[in-house]
Parts: sequence; C-alpha cells; structure tokens
Amino acid sequence: MKLLEDKIRTDGVAVNENILKVDSFINHQVDPSLMLAIGEEFAAHFKNHGITKVATIESSGIAPALTCAMTLGVPMIILKKQPSKTLNSDLYQTIVTSYTKGTSYELTLSSKYISSDDHVLIIDDFLANGEAATGALRLIRKAHATIAGIGIVIEKSFQPGREKLISQGIEVFSLARIKKLDVGTIEFMDEE
Repeated sequence: MKLLEDKIRTDGVAVNENILKVDSFINHQVDPSLMLAIGEEFAAHFKNHGITKVATIESSGIAPALTCAMTLGVPMIILKKQPSKTLNSDLYQTIVTSYTKGTSYELTLSSKYISSDDHVLIIDDFLANGEAATGALRLIRKAHATIAGIGIVIEKSFQPGREKLISQGIEVFSLARIKKLDVGTIEFMDEE
C-alpha cells in the first residue's frame, strides 16, 4: 500500500535491524485518515471471505481493526492482554510471548462474543515472529470459529512470522512488507 509505505518512509524511524518506530501515526498517536484507508484496503481484500467478525489484540491493532470492521459492517472483538475484574467466566485463554517486549501475557477472549458460526478476520499492526498472531489463532480455534485470514499493517518479512502462519494454512495479507531495517534504513519488498 503506497500511502502506508510513504508514511513509513517519512515518519517511521528504524531504531536498529529489528525495531521500527511508528508511534507518531500508528501505535501512540494515530493518523485517522491513514487508519481509514488501511481499514478500507483490508476490507476490499477480504470482502468475499464471508467475514462475520474482525478480531485484534489490544491495543495497537484496535484502530486498523475498527476501520476494517466498520467498512465490512461487522462487529470487532478485542483479544485482551490484561486480566479483567468483570471478564472472569466462560473465557478462552492462551499464553503468548512477546518477542519485542521479552515478556509473556495471557491472551483472553470471552466466549460470549464468538461462536462456531463465526468467520473471523484477524488484524494486527505488526508481524515479526508470529507469536501474537499464533496466539490469536489458538483462541479463535478454541471457539471452533473459522479463520478467514490475517491482515497485517506492517510485516517484517525478514523474520519468520509469515512462514509460520502460512505453514498453518492461513492467508496472510500485509499492507507494507519490510525487507530490511537498520539505523536510518527502511527497505520494502519488491512488488509481487
């Protein structure tokens, strides 16, 4: 997606060979016009997949997932990372280890908001090693819902996440695929 790649080139910061900061427009401050375009791009790609719900992991995936769900006209569900005092029964849970933060958390989904009749599109901000996406897949599968695919805003294609998901038979659609990062360097994959 050229609009997103241009924004990454102008406002993204490659901290090192693994970390890309996009906090000025995606995950701290959010550019609503860009998020709307991102949601519309995901919705256009997955429009014929029979999607009944869009799911994301809190919190950076919420903006693109919401605009996608709005465009598709379906509800969005948020997979929670933090324990909730009110969300405490009939839960699907799984442990996810964050590569970026080096910590683990318990991902939670209430059975109240998903069923075996659902066809779910997962949206996330980044794909690197695929741990978060794999955790989301585990939760959706525990509910016996169908996975329509995974939409990724920014994929670090030099890390193994895409292969991990594709090997499970999951369609991965990424809007910006980064081939290489280094201090001051951001290289995108060639158009396929």
